[in-house]
Amino acid sequence: MKEFPPLPAVDDDAAPTFDGHLWLLEFVEGTPLRFQLRASGAIRFGGERRTYDDSIPRPCRRAVRHVRERLDREALRGAVDDVTDLTFLGRATHRERIDYDWDRLPPFLGVDVWSADAGAFRPPGAVEAIFERLGLDPVTAVEREVNSRDFDPVGYEMPESAWYDGPAAGVVIRDKRGNRALVENSEISTQSDAGVDAADAESLADTVATEQRFGRVAARLRERGREPTVDGLRERLLEDAYREEHGRLFDGGQAVDESAFRTAVARRAQRFLGE
Repeated sequence: MKEFPPLPAVDDDAAPTFDGHLWLLEFVEGTPLRFQLRASGAIRFGGERRTYDDSIPRPCRRAVRHVRERLDREALRGAVDDVTDLTFLGRATHRERIDYDWDRLPPFLGVDVWSADAGAFRPPGAVEAIFERLGLDPVTAVEREVNSRDFDPVGYEMPESAWYDGPAAGVVIRDKRGNRALVENSEISTQSDAGVDAADAESLADTVATEQRFGRVAARLRERGREPTVDGLRERLLEDAYREEHGRLFDGGQAVDESAFRTAVARRAQRFLGE
């Protein structure tokens, strides 16, 4: 699979000189996630540099399930002779500083498409259309076809995010030659201490395994024609919690006893189902 291209800060010495018309794309917090459809129909996933041949990082698990469930494999097979020619690159959206509207923000947002046959990344407009055709959401375009002569990143006013009531975490500048750079919003505050001992499985489960979360997970299962079970609720609630609470609960250096945590969440799933 093709690795992610560099994304330097716009004021960095490594930032490119832009030419022609630009696309300005909302930068959403999360983790780089790429995937490739194999000839067998299985999907291979990877992060910024390494491939995930065994376990998926916790904050990316919801995005991986989303891609597996939503990707239109037949549309992809019908569009290219060799599905392994393409690498799809995007972001597994999860909490760092910003508490997004998690019901609206897709777990995965498509950012780039690499064609090995062409030896190039597809231009932004084509990327948007490709992801939509395959059943996945592309990253939000803040502005399209901005003349590079009219864009000055110095003093650029950060736009509102499409995914919560507040400013975007940043904006990615793209041109049609494949150049890109990031204007990051440095004014967003860091996460405050959640006051929860992540090493205490029961306390952690009390915090994240709420009736509201179980209700949302159960509704998603029923939408897919599946009745909620303890195992189904547990796995999907954990994926949601690792995504929505990553920067607040799971990224502070405290070790999480995942086995004990899973057991504690399963007990609460049983209570939710009345078992």
